[in-house]
Amino acid sequence: MELVEYTVKGAVALITLTRPPVNAINSQLIAEIDEAVGLAEDEAIRAVVITGAPHFAAGADIVGFQKTFDTGGSERQASGLGEAISRFANLEKPTIAAVHGFALGGGLELAMGADFRYLAQSAKVGQPEILLGIIPGAGGTQRLARLVGPQRCKELCLSGRHVEATEALSIGIADKVVPDDELLDVALEAAERFAAGPTQAYAAAKRAVSRGFDRPLEEGLSIEAEQFARVFASRDAQIGVAAFLAKEKPEFTGS
Repeated sequence: MELVEYTVKGAVALITLTRPPVNAINSQLIAEIDEAVGLAEDEAIRAVVITGAPHFAAGADIVGFQKTFDTGGSERQASGLGEAISRFANLEKPTIAAVHGFALGGGLELAMGADFRYLAQSAKVGQPEILLGIIPGAGGTQRLARLVGPQRCKELCLSGRHVEATEALSIGIADKVVPDDELLDVALEAAERFAAGPTQAYAAAKRAVSRGFDRPLEEGLSIEAEQFARVFASRDAQIGVAAFLAKEKPEFTGS
């Protein structure tokens, strides 16, 4: 891969976007993000961090949009990015987006595909597509609404404004704000803790939340019960219960 670095330390995968100067998203970067996410599907990987520096990703490469207009073609980049983000969101292990600089447009959409978003203090996020006369096309209107509520989502999407890290934390876009020079270390340390945990239970919890959200309560409870039964049969459940009874720290295997 030319625009994405994929590295592994222990059971943690680090996906780093490396398209200077601002990680503008084009078709090649989308393909390589998808390739890296595919590598992270390996069962040996138990947590994932995605990042980019000095900017996480400052949105789509607008030159590509103009070429589409010039050739009379249809815009497929957003759908490709949306598919890659959905694949990332569906990873059955904890994921963290470590956001430096700008995460705008498709960059914020990518960050919202993670379970958690850790922002550097200087980071700014937003969905500025409206300023180009378009709207988010890779999940922005949907994932953002689920994080901050529909009214706040409309305000952000219709204004296109940039949101400072402290506000992002207060409205639910960010889960943590960290000094710039500590961000990646904090994200990787959290990922290492997740990687030492009960991977099957993490996956079950993610499935229960995503499949039960916005369903009638009874359907959601049924989904939860199904996932509970599934994870109760795991080896890690036996390890966790035995360690609790023995008053010991569990050593989960991820199985």
